Amino acid sequence: MNTQSWPLWLTIAYLIFDLTVRIVAVIVVPRNRKPTSAMAWLLAIFFIPIFGVLLFLLIGNPKLPRARRRKQERINNYIDDIASYLNFGTLRPNAPGWFPPLVAMNKHLGALPLSGDNGVHLISDYQESLDAMAHEIRTARDYVHVEFYILQSDESTDNFFRALEEVAARGVPVRVLLDYWANRWKPRYRETLKRLNAMGADWHLMLPVQPLRGRIQRPDLRNHRKLLVVDGRSGYLGSQNITDSTYNLPKNIRQGLHWVDLMVRVDGPVVSSLNAVFLSDYYAETDRVPDGIDITRVESGTGDLDCQIVPSGPGFEAENNLRLFLGLLYAASEKIMIVSPYFVPDEALLLAVTAAVDRGVHVELFVSEQGDQAMVYHAQRSYYEALLRAGVRIWLYPVPYILHTKSLTIDDQVAVIGSSNMDMRSFGLNMEVSMLVRGEEFVDEMRVLEDEYRSLSRELTLEEWMQQPLRSTVLDNLARLTSALQ
Repeated sequence: MNTQSWPLWLTIAYLIFDLTVRIVAVIVVPRNRKPTSAMAWLLAIFFIPIFGVLLFLLIGNPKLPRARRRKQERINNYIDDIASYLNFGTLRPNAPGWFPPLVAMNKHLGALPLSGDNGVHLISDYQESLDAMAHEIRTARDYVHVEFYILQSDESTDNFFRALEEVAARGVPVRVLLDYWANRWKPRYRETLKRLNAMGADWHLMLPVQPLRGRIQRPDLRNHRKLLVVDGRSGYLGSQNITDSTYNLPKNIRQGLHWVDLMVRVDGPVVSSLNAVFLSDYYAETDRVPDGIDITRVESGTGDLDCQIVPSGPGFEAENNLRLFLGLLYAASEKIMIVSPYFVPDEALLLAVTAAVDRGVHVELFVSEQGDQAMVYHAQRSYYEALLRAGVRIWLYPVPYILHTKSLTIDDQVAVIGSSNMDMRSFGLNMEVSMLVRGEEFVDEMRVLEDEYRSLSRELTLEEWMQQPLRSTVLDNLARLTSALQ
């Protein structure tokens, strides 16, 4: 080849490559993908072809590997088989007409059955919840199951870990699951594993990316669940991780940031459902089920609340949590209260929220004034104008706190609490666990907490929002585009 002509050949080769990439992308990317997500990927590939293609190959598949999905199917079938033998308590009478079909939808998508005779109690103080879980662990006779997105041994969690050590020393099996990416390069990782090893805990990393061990999946998938089960008779779930309220991150400590969370203690038949979620994740990581666990053993709780555990994530065919939220938002007739640290809705969720206001439903959204994740924070802000114009009241929880609670309350009857944010990551990429609760007593407790959040927050008005500088609007809109890259 003539040295003077090589740039022309290079240009022709690049143009052929570029055209091929665009044609293939138009065929491959939109298949079985939301229009917004497909459009975001196509824009990335069209504007930055090489990087866009590499990024798509790396994180373009939102599902778990096929083998993991088959495991989830086997787990769902197993739960369906044993559900017919369980006594799930007595359900509360006079359920609204829309409630049974919603419960049936959840069950069809992979949720556990609705159960009655459950006790559910809120714990909104950060350290108090850690100590309450430690106290519960010390009552263990048969086993302790711990599954948290972030698990760190530090001064705040020392009591929790000491409780695990004490029961392990008595011969009680302690099984622990923690997310790989959320912990691997974070503070206290090695110290935490050393402490788990020393007590003899049966611990495993969730969703590890370890190519040399044949464990490969999309690297930004996360198991975001937070739950504790003691002996199958009591449990905890919610939004809080087992770590200090600063997450032990130097940047948070410098800024004085602290997380505000909510956990609930549960007892009654619903604990068996919560335990089933742990066992399914344990099986997914180990290919085995622990001996001596009987989830068909169901005990009545200290209350009469109806509860349903709803797991969700890339192991399921549908976005279970999103469909639950949509069903509740469209069922509301009086009041909707949303607390979410990361509120980045897709079109369906945004329409459901704004349509509720159009129906005359009072809607309030509680978010943090300051974000801890820049891209998500700016993507969330890009929806404020549409929400405010629709009539949604937005409350900003003050700096230096990150309001990390994840809850939804509907009218005075139903609430959802758990690990799931209302954003596209929680809908499509994170493994989450939520609990649907029916009962005025529990909603009343949630209302007290919402009143507390409101008293500490300030309301964002449309007039204030329209004064945002142009640079903020540009950042918000760019982040909104990237949020759809799933």
